[in-house]
Amino acid sequence: MSDMNFEQARFNMIEQQIRPWEVLDQQVLEVLAKIRREAFVPEQYRQLAFSDIRIPLGHGETMMNPNVEGRLLQALSVRPEDRILEIGTGSGYVTACLATLGSSVLSVDIHADFTETAQARLQAAGLHNVQLQTGDAARGWGNLRYDVIAITGALPVLDPLWRDLLTVSGRLFAVVGTAPIMEAILVTRVGEQEWTSESLFETELPCLLNSARPPVFTF
Repeated sequence: MSDMNFEQARFNMIEQQIRPWEVLDQQVLEVLAKIRREAFVPEQYRQLAFSDIRIPLGHGETMMNPNVEGRLLQALSVRPEDRILEIGTGSGYVTACLATLGSSVLSVDIHADFTETAQARLQAAGLHNVQLQTGDAARGWGNLRYDVIAITGALPVLDPLWRDLLTVSGRLFAVVGTAPIMEAILVTRVGEQEWTSESLFETELPCLLNSARPPVFTF
């Protein structure tokens, strides 16, 4: 594809996939138009960068569909002053969008090669407000609080430890459940010991490695 074709494909992705999924936040749409998704896709799949599919990344992981990425960003309502924690760096594309919207991003991935590749892509995009770390974050990551938490792999159950990492008024996006029934939710901390949870839409994602499993009941 030429640069012109990439731009047309990006426009079509936004207008034909993302807007129809009720992503209407102008700031989010501008970020999706600005960040070059094709630069975060593995070379062999670059022609599919704007397709309505989950693009393979290796290790059994995939990029989210563009419409899900758009809904995630819109739901989190990222503000310029927000400190963000992302669990599951993957390709680094959602990381780049979050970094463009917010103040700083700490992104964690269990796969060291994902971290290394994402670092190079983010630097090439001129984004320097991102810290990348490699490790198993399925059961939490430190005890600092964040204004925004984005968990990009599915969780069979949402451990309360995640909501405890939110600041008051902080927002968390997660996909919860087991295939084929998974639900994207938004958790908001409204007080020191108060949270709300909103169901957003149904989807399906690969589970975060080593994530907690729901208890098995026996009779």
